[in-house]
Amino acid sequence: MDTFIQTTPFFSSEHRALAGRLAQFSEREIEARAGDDERETDEALRGYVLLLAENDLLKHAVARPGQPFDLRSFCIIRETLSYSSSLADLAFVMQGLGTYAISLAATEHVRDFWLARAAIGKAIAAFALTEPEAGSDVAALKTTARREDDSYIIDGRKRFISNAGVADFYTVFARTGTREDGRAEISAFIVSARMPGFSVAERTEMIAPHPIGELEFKSCKVPAEDMIGKPGDGLRLSLQTLDMFRASVGAAACGMARRALDESLLYARSRQQFGKPLAGHQLIQEKLADMATELDAARLLVIAPLTRRTLASGPRPGKPARRNSSQLKPPAGSSIKRCRFTAARVWYGALWSNACTVMRALCASMKALPKSKSSSLPINS
Repeated sequence: MDTFIQTTPFFSSEHRALAGRLAQFSEREIEARAGDDERETDEALRGYVLLLAENDLLKHAVARPGQPFDLRSFCIIRETLSYSSSLADLAFVMQGLGTYAISLAATEHVRDFWLARAAIGKAIAAFALTEPEAGSDVAALKTTARREDDSYIIDGRKRFISNAGVADFYTVFARTGTREDGRAEISAFIVSARMPGFSVAERTEMIAPHPIGELEFKSCKVPAEDMIGKPGDGLRLSLQTLDMFRASVGAAACGMARRALDESLLYARSRQQFGKPLAGHQLIQEKLADMATELDAARLLVIAPLTRRTLASGPRPGKPARRNSSQLKPPAGSSIKRCRFTAARVWYGALWSNACTVMRALCASMKALPKSKSSSLPINS
C-alpha cells in the first residue's frame, strides 16, 4: 500500500482522507474499466466523465468563482487516476483545463451555465490554444475573431486539441486585433461544438488511447457575450490556466511511474532466473531501489511547491507560483522517465506482451507523441 500522502507533511487530514477514498474508488471502478480504454476511446472517456461526476470528483477540477483552487487535491486525484488509466486522468483534467478561464472572467450567466454543466458531467470541456504554427509562442496565434454586430466571427485552425470531437464546448483563443505596441491582441471565447462553422478537421492517432485532433473554424459565429473577459484578456487567461495546471502534469506522471514500480516489484518477485526470483539478484535490487528513489524525489518536487502560500492564496496565482510550477516540470519529468525505462529493463522481453501493464504505462507517458511525424508539438494536456 502506498503511504506517501499519509506520511509526508504537505497534506492536511482532508487530503489524506481524499487519498484513501480515491484509492478504493480507483481499485473498484477505474481498474475494472481500464482494459477497455483502447477499444472505443471516445465512449470510454465519456463514461469516465460521468463516473467522476457521479462520485463527486469533478468538483475538484471545475474551479468555483472567487474561491481558491485546491491544487493539492487536484494533484492527488490526477496521480491516483493515472496509476490505473491515463484516459480517466484525461477525462478529469480536461474538465478543469477547459473551464478555468471561464471561472475567472466569463460573464456571470454564461459562466454559471457552463461551469454547472461541466461539474456534473453534462458537458465535456476542451482547451483550444495550440495551432499548426503556434505552440508555446501564444502571441503567434493566427486564428482570428472579428467583431460583427453582437457577434464575433472566428476563422482559423487549432491543432493537438485534447477531447477534439468529444467535447461539448471549447475555450478558444484567437487574435482580435493589434495592440498599440504592435503585439497581437489575443482574446478568449467559449465555442459550443454545435456552432455552425465549427468542425473537427482531423483526428490524430496516438500511441496511447487519447482523443486529440485538429479543429477548423470557417466563419464560425459566436455571440459577443461568449467572449471570456474583455478583448485582449486572452493571453493573460491562457497563461493563468497553464500556470495553474502545469504542476499537475508531474503528478499524473508520478502515478504512471508508481504503477510501473509496483508492477516491476510483483514481476521481480514472481519471475525465476538462475534458481531464485529476479528480486533476489543484486543488479535487479539496485534497479528497483533506483526506481523507488526517483519516484519519491519526483513526488516531492511536484507537491512541495504547492504548499507555498503564493500558489494557494487565491484563484489567480502570481509570479512565484508560475516560477515554481515551471521549475518542477523538467527535473520531475526526467526522474519519472528514468523510473519508467528502468522498469522496462526489469521486465525485458515480457514487456512486449499485450497484457503488460508496464508497457501500457510507458505508452500512456508518451501519449503526446503521434504515430506519424508532425511539425508541431502540443502544449495542452
